[in-house]
Order: sequence, then C-alpha cells, then structure tokens
Amino acid sequence: MFKTTIMSDISSKEAMELENSYGAHNYKPIPVVIARGEGVHVFDPEGKHYYDFLSAYSALNHGHCHPRIVNAFTEQAKVLTLTSRAFYNNLLGECEKYLCDYFGYEKALMMNSGAEGVETALKLARKWGYEVKGIKDNKAIIIVVEGNFHGRTTGIISFSNDPESRKNFGPFIPGYKIIPYNNTKALKDALKDKNVCAFMVEPIQGEAGVVVPDEKYISDCFKLCKQNNVLFIADEIQTGLGRTGKMLCCDYSAVKPDILILGKALSGGVMPVSSVLSSDEIMLTIKPGEHGSTYGGNPLACRLTMTSLQILKDEKLVENSFRMGTIFRKRMNAIKSPLIKLVRGKGLFNAVVIAENPKKITGWDVCVALKENGLLAKPTHESNIRFAPPLIIREEELHECCDIIERVFSKL
Repeated sequence: MFKTTIMSDISSKEAMELENSYGAHNYKPIPVVIARGEGVHVFDPEGKHYYDFLSAYSALNHGHCHPRIVNAFTEQAKVLTLTSRAFYNNLLGECEKYLCDYFGYEKALMMNSGAEGVETALKLARKWGYEVKGIKDNKAIIIVVEGNFHGRTTGIISFSNDPESRKNFGPFIPGYKIIPYNNTKALKDALKDKNVCAFMVEPIQGEAGVVVPDEKYISDCFKLCKQNNVLFIADEIQTGLGRTGKMLCCDYSAVKPDILILGKALSGGVMPVSSVLSSDEIMLTIKPGEHGSTYGGNPLACRLTMTSLQILKDEKLVENSFRMGTIFRKRMNAIKSPLIKLVRGKGLFNAVVIAENPKKITGWDVCVALKENGLLAKPTHESNIRFAPPLIIREEELHECCDIIERVFSKL
C-alpha cells in the first residue's frame, strides 16, 4: 500500500524533482518554480520575484489572481459549480447572451479547452458543408495553413505540418488541405475545389513565433471565402481578448468570422473555458446528441466568462495592450545587439527572433538568462522568443522589463 501525503512549502529543487520523477515528460519547462502570482508578478518558493512575460500562453491577460475574478470564482463555487447539460442551469443562457451581444453573433457554444473549441468549429463547418452547402457525404475539405497550431488532439494534428506534433501519432484523419500562410493566391487556387467547406486560420500565428501576415491578408482571405461560399474560421484562442491591441485580432481587418473560436483568457486564467460563436444557420446544424461536453457551459465557467469580459472593458485592457505594445516594440528595436534578427508583433503579442551567431546562442539560452535576471519568457522553435505579459502591465513596469531584456542581450 502506497502512503500518500500532501506536501506544502517544498523547495524549488524538490518541486522540479517531483515533476521529473512522477510526471510525463511532455514539456520542457524553463527551470523555475512558480509558487505565487499577483498581477504581472510571480514568486518562487524561496520568495524570488519574477515578471511574467508569457501569461500562460496568453491565458492570463488579466494577470495572476485578479481580485474580481477570484471573488467571482469563490462566490460561485460556494453556490453551484456543475450540472452537466442534462439540465438547464441559471447562468448558461445569460452567459450565451452576453457572449453573443459582446461579439455580435447569434449563437454561442461553450466548451472547455481551446482544442475542444477548435474541434467544435471543425464539426460545425463539416455539418454546414453537408447540410447547407450540399457537399456529398464524406467529401468535405477544410483548408488550413502551414505553421498552424490549433491544439494537440489526434484530429487537429492531422493537419499540422510540425514533425514534433505528428511523429508516431498516426494514422491521421483525411479531409484537410494545407496551403502556405500569408499567400492569398494559394487560397484562391485551393478554393476551386467545390468540396471545400471552410478555411481556418490564426490571424497571427502564435506557436510559429508570433508570425504577423501582410496587412490585407486576413481581409483578402475573408473576401475569397465569401466569393466561394466557404466559411471563414478564425482561431482567436491566443490572439483574442485584447492580446493584440484590439478585442479581436480580426478587428484590424474589419473582418467578422463566420465561426469565431475563443479560449485561454476567457476565464481570466482560472479554469479551462472556450467558446465557439457563429450564426443560427451554422450553429443549428448540430442537433441534440451530436456534440457536447460534461463540463461545457458549467455555471462556474459562465460566471467567470462574463466577469473576465467585463473587466477587459472596465479596465480598458485592450487599449492598454495597444499602447504598451507600441512602447515595447520601440524599446526592442532600439537594442543594438547582433543576436536580434527581427522584432515583430501587435499589441502585447510580440516576438524577438534570434539571429544565427558564432556562439550558437539559442532562444532557450536567452530565456534562461532572462530568468536569472527576473523575467520569465519561453522560446518557440528555438530562435523565437515570445513576449506576452499580462495586459494590466503599467508603463513603468514595462520599461523595467525592457531594461532587463536589454541588459541580458548586452551581456550575451
């Protein structure tokens, strides 16, 4: 019989050893342990302070432990947390209406993780393709782009072109066509296939390294989809909710997606919540019993969703993201370092691309050095460092963080 104990106040060394011993090795974390968070600040078990410049991959747009979100969570948790969709609950309809009014849609379908939101959107697109557009059974095609990252389910990785995501996880699901990102001609050619029901895209590719397309790319793709009776699906799980300096990144292009996928910061970083928004014509193709989730639309998630969205407006976090992002990129572009090849991004969704160098310094090396100097960030694809602090960051805090980044690059 194994003896089980709950440990508290363990050291950073002990915490890392426990994860390595008892957890799956499916992540390679920066060697730091976070034990407490408040706003843009986090602390390790020994009390050392760091600035959080990853925001849990943009799930913490509101910062750590925002008081209004924590209060909403604790108040609702004392009353009702879960009913399943076997019954109505008193908050789901209110939350669905709030979402629809907030983003200008007719229907909302709440799920949990971002990957569930993506899977929901794909099923909706296929259903619409067969039942509204009239595509023959099992012939529907969904167009995606190279460098995409929409999640890690076996269905989603079927249309990834990242070897790390795909190797030894096959066989894969058919029905997808991958075209180059930021290439409207490729989309135009792919849309000649009358079996295409949808085109799905990230307005800015996050996991690929905060890759920003040409200014007219999203609007041109949307127009091509409209001309060919094809649904435009925007995965705004990471780019949405103020991260890029607009409520949605698609707002820069004045595009309203046919299907909008939201997640991550939708709960204020407290629990997994995602939502898919669309029209009656698309959403009502799914009938009772054809799709669902035990936890999707639970009362706790609904309360948090409405609270987090209201905070974005009340505290003008979208506007702050735009302003702070402009300052951040200006500061980064002013750093004179041969290690910096490129700075790119919108709002507080940014990346610094590391140049090839004689010392073979990688993005990982830079992030470890940043950690040693009190700032937490994470590389993606070796040479890209994603910088995405909570949207609540103040200008003086931002400049202090930019000073840290500048010092690290000068020393390296």
